[in-house]
Amino acid sequence: MLALCTAAGAAPPAIAIIIDDLGYELSAGQRVVALPGPVACAVLPSTPRAALLAEAAFDAGKDVLLHLPLQPVEWDGATQPGAILLDTTHRQLSRSFEESLRSVPHVVGVNTHQGSLLTRHPGHMHWLMEEIRARGGLFFVDSYTTHESIALRLAREAGVPAVKRDVFLDPDRQAATVEREFARLKRLARERGMAVGIGHPYPATLALLERELPKLAGEGFRLVSISEYVSQARGVSAEAGPPASRRVPGTAAGVE
Repeated sequence: MLALCTAAGAAPPAIAIIIDDLGYELSAGQRVVALPGPVACAVLPSTPRAALLAEAAFDAGKDVLLHLPLQPVEWDGATQPGAILLDTTHRQLSRSFEESLRSVPHVVGVNTHQGSLLTRHPGHMHWLMEEIRARGGLFFVDSYTTHESIALRLAREAGVPAVKRDVFLDPDRQAATVEREFARLKRLARERGMAVGIGHPYPATLALLERELPKLAGEGFRLVSISEYVSQARGVSAEAGPPASRRVPGTAAGVE
């Protein structure tokens, strides 16, 4: 629906960008906060610089997300602070989620870190969506590290505003890869009317965004915050009905 409106000239295609894995390295985090435009900052809970970078992002007018660690398929047994695992009970999940939220100020939404195993499990995903919904006003972004993820569907069934990632900007850290995936993000936005990309605080990713984000308006795109994107996507979904489930080659797994 949005793509048709855009073709008719009603609105330029919208792009939202999230940078994950913030909370450890200060200099890279500060560089993310300084990116031009409403790039969202996804902060890992209970990390050494989580609160500092979340405060800086908020002061810069950027959305702050809780980048919630969930168990991946290939897991070496090491856990991130706040991680939710397959053997996490309902009560433990509730307590851990609350602690994670307290460690990252100004959170407006939650997105997934890793999770290629846990996002397939309806029990844990149902519990998580209950926790998100109970706090009122939070939204959910499925980072979509596996095409078998059911997180988006369960979020919507629970009444949680939600979208999923379209493109990983940096499945590897090579500059050529980031350029290719950024171009694909723009192409998808033109085709669909909107697209969301996720990147990481890698030098090649940040260099490209510093260079290319100021050009988007001149190229006919609108860079929007992830909160605006979710609101816009929710309106389109309500008008058009739930989208058909399909896998876009090259967009599902590969980045945890």
